[in-house]
Amino acid sequence: MGVLIDGAWRDGELPQETGASGEFRRADSRFRERITADGSSGFKAEAGRYHLYVAHGCPWAHRTLIYRSVKKLQGAITVAYSVPGLRQQGWTFADDPAFPDCTPDGVNGFRYLHQAYTATDPHYTGKVTVPTLWDTKTQRIVNNESPDIIRMLNSEFDAIAGDDTDFYPKPMRAEIDRLNDLIYANVNNGVYRCGFAKSQPAYEQAYDALFATLDELEARLSKQRYLLGRQVTEADWRLFPTLVRFDVAYFSLFRCNKKRIADYPNLSSYMRELYALPGIAETVKARYYVINYWSIARLNPLGIIPKGTPVDYTQPHDRARLAN
Repeated sequence: MGVLIDGAWRDGELPQETGASGEFRRADSRFRERITADGSSGFKAEAGRYHLYVAHGCPWAHRTLIYRSVKKLQGAITVAYSVPGLRQQGWTFADDPAFPDCTPDGVNGFRYLHQAYTATDPHYTGKVTVPTLWDTKTQRIVNNESPDIIRMLNSEFDAIAGDDTDFYPKPMRAEIDRLNDLIYANVNNGVYRCGFAKSQPAYEQAYDALFATLDELEARLSKQRYLLGRQVTEADWRLFPTLVRFDVAYFSLFRCNKKRIADYPNLSSYMRELYALPGIAETVKARYYVINYWSIARLNPLGIIPKGTPVDYTQPHDRARLAN
């Protein structure tokens, strides 16, 4: 997809993202500043101050859209949505009638996300990723790490948010963190470790860990409604974006083809229940997932985009049976 090298856009990928045995290693995010309610960090939580750059196709960006919706921060944080598909200069923002729900950048007028990175650091070297959280006051990127961003949206905007639900309650944090670590390594990033592996052993190791963890989650969800019991937590919202993309992209293109999510009765029903919660369906764009992933040239060099979108999130779920 391309990277920035000393502020200049280049085709290619970062060499450090491939290990010695051919395994995929995700590069760390560079921008890790924090927004705080009192402004002690230098970035105060204020309505209208922050702007999100996202792509509907990206699961990491999807997390931030979910939190913006469930915390009712739509009026407080603006969003620019990249048009789907991997473009020559990376994530691209345009007023394209083919994608009416992809809003161009109305804050800075950037056409390419890499412009936000070089506006922040003219000599930036590294990946250009969504989500990216921009501060309109200091005219720079605050953070481009999705776990950081969702934590900030969860807690630091309580005086502004229209919903005070806490998805990271203190008594549950240790178990949330444990599940997050497991799910990130083997599922969220595990599908990428399958898709971007450059050796058979690296691929098979990732594949086995992915399905062992999905089997574990399926068993867990056979006994309780959500990952931590009776209430939705951050762990659920971090898993959900991977589940809704699995059958339309990861199963086939990323060679994660042991089972679909549709073949897991509890995981699939759980996914449909989360989809049906207020504000979530509007964040899900299955067709864009097909377009985005199948536009990855190194995995689909002919560039032919599958015509179908074989998933229906609106089917009834049976999760209410686990309410007590």
